[in-house]
Amino acid sequence: MLAVALAGTVLSAAQDVRPLVIAHRGASGYRPEHTLESYRLAIEMGADAIEPDLVSTKDGILIARHENEIGETTDVAEKFPSRKTTRRIDGREVTGWFTEDFTLAEIRSLRAQERLPFRPHEYDGRFLVPTFDEVIDLAASQSRAIGREIAVYPETKHPTYFRTIGLPLEERLVAVLEKHGLTAKTSPVFIQSFEPSSLQRLRTLTRVRLLQLLDVGADASPARLREIATYANGLGPNKLLVVPVDPQGRLGTPTSLVRDAHVAGLFVHVWTMRRESQFLPSSYDGDLRKEFRQFASLGVDGVFTDFPDMAVEAFQKE
Repeated sequence: MLAVALAGTVLSAAQDVRPLVIAHRGASGYRPEHTLESYRLAIEMGADAIEPDLVSTKDGILIARHENEIGETTDVAEKFPSRKTTRRIDGREVTGWFTEDFTLAEIRSLRAQERLPFRPHEYDGRFLVPTFDEVIDLAASQSRAIGREIAVYPETKHPTYFRTIGLPLEERLVAVLEKHGLTAKTSPVFIQSFEPSSLQRLRTLTRVRLLQLLDVGADASPARLREIATYANGLGPNKLLVVPVDPQGRLGTPTSLVRDAHVAGLFVHVWTMRRESQFLPSSYDGDLRKEFRQFASLGVDGVFTDFPDMAVEAFQKE
């Protein structure tokens, strides 16, 4: 019988443990991302973990948004047109509306909307922007209701930037986890970040599992993996670092990254699996389940996906 080793350090698909299904921003292929409704649907579809990206409000409350610029994902432009401004974030000029300029009370007046034009928009304007507290409460209540443990998988977004403006994410994140009793390595929590400094700081604050995200072009050499293992428990590579794809959408020869990471003692959770042709290589013939199955065969320990129902279906054994 298949199982999901939430409490393990290294999860091995080769040991008849199916990859963890991580709902990327919730069931974001079906509902506006980072809403309680999106997370709830993901859990109903069989996801093992729900992923809230975390940014801060002006009054220091962590909320679930993919970016601190929220013009694309809420109706903020209609409700606060005068708040539009420009910020320099991680070396880049960004113009829009930023969470750090709004109190939680003001954020509560906003409603979420679908970011991508080719996804359903019938739910635009219906859902609130949740706090991290609320996401944890949802995971806990749903775990009790369905009798299986649902993990939360927060990401610190732009943590260096937030620290420079006096709104550090790491201490606030850990404080929320401690409030909910999520303090052990075996707690149903994974924290991820692209910024090593954020994870290194978190390592001094908490024992929960940490994951280093890597995008295309990042150093993924065995030496770098050994370095990552000094402060993190897992690796979150862009899927192209595991299975290269050429400009025509043809799959290349899988790399040794999964094996190398396991040798370094790191579990591997790859991102992001989506079914639309903009994201799914043509070699999979439009069938997202083929992509899930290939990555499972390569020994990955988890997958981030906007379509958790399809991952659950793909990983089922006859």
